[in-house]
Amino acid sequence: MTTTTHAGPTPALLAAINAAFNSRDVERIMTFFADDCTFYMARGPEPVGRRVHGKAAVAKVLADRFAVIRDMRWDHVDQIVAGNRAVTVWMVTGRGDDGEVLNYRGCDIYEFRGDKILNKDTYWKLVEGRDRL
Repeated sequence: MTTTTHAGPTPALLAAINAAFNSRDVERIMTFFADDCTFYMARGPEPVGRRVHGKAAVAKVLADRFAVIRDMRWDHVDQIVAGNRAVTVWMVTGRGDDGEVLNYRGCDIYEFRGDKILNKDTYWKLVEGRDRL
């Protein structure tokens, strides 16, 4: 009888992913993603934000983002690991070339296949100057 097990997310793996994102080194970041990954971005034209599918497409969108937000950084606040899923809570900061200041609390909901990211679903708070419910 042969039993095969695949590692799942761990706090150490999540810390390594965060460090890779903070390096803004796209090749390093992509080592954590499965070839058939999907990234659901916080912003975009779809109800899910923007759906980016496949390792090459995710690499391109990250490279494009880091080209205009050169100092983007995520500081982790908390994390939860449950089976093949993980949630990270963080503060993202940075300044875009267009002058937009990022200073948001957000979270990523991850689904892993083994130790590779299969799905990354990003959410962040929308900071508004108007008083709204």
